[in-house]
Amino acid sequence: MDIQEEIRTRLEREFHPSKLEVVDFSEEHSGHAGNPTNKKGGTHIRIVLFSTAFAGKSKVEQHREVYSILKPWIDRGLHAIVLETGENE
Repeated sequence: MDIQEEIRTRLEREFHPSKLEVVDFSEEHSGHAGNPTNKKGGTHIRIVLFSTAFAGKSKVEQHREVYSILKPWIDRGLHAIVLETGENE
């Protein structure tokens, strides 16, 4: 299972989202400072996540929750995350 699917599976389990998109765009940054070894995946991720679990929470709270879930991947080199969250789409 690649990082994109690992993250998707974990976010589905934690948030039961009404909308979830996970896109690994690491390859676009091959050779840049954040991806100097030209890794094909796992350094840059775009996530769109809408869930009723975010009801009544600020964007900061929503993002903190998602970042706490992503910590294992961040510890392994994920360093750029484009994140869009909300209660309803």
